[in-house]
Amino acid sequence: QVQLVESGGGLMQAGGSLRLSCAASGRTDSMYAMGWFRQAPGNEREFVAAIQWGAGYSVVADSVKGRFTISRENANNTGFLQMNSLEPEDTAVYYCAVRRLVMGFVPSRAGSYDYWGQGTQVTVST
Repeated sequence: QVQLVESGGGLMQAGGSLRLSCAASGRTDSMYAMGWFRQAPGNEREFVAAIQWGAGYSVVADSVKGRFTISRENANNTGFLQMNSLEPEDTAVYYCAVRRLVMGFVPSRAGSYDYWGQGTQVTVST
């Protein structure tokens, strides 16, 4: 089991920045990748970014490319999502998730992930 706790969400004006954190505990030695998703009211859960925990290879959704950056700190088992130039359309609950196995992994697919955090609210005002 891996437990995930997100933090860093809040209210921000458009154009501002926030940094989300995802602290992992438990069987962290089994983590292969971490992903970030978001879900706005009435919308499906949307892929934001993912990072391979060991080598650090990452992928970012086109909708946030150039504004959001994903990273991780292996020593502390913590992942980050740096969000710059925030827009009102970025308002959502943001979730981090962890994948254990490499085989069959599709970073952008929510069903690929084994563990999820509770989410943190990000609200961007005009």
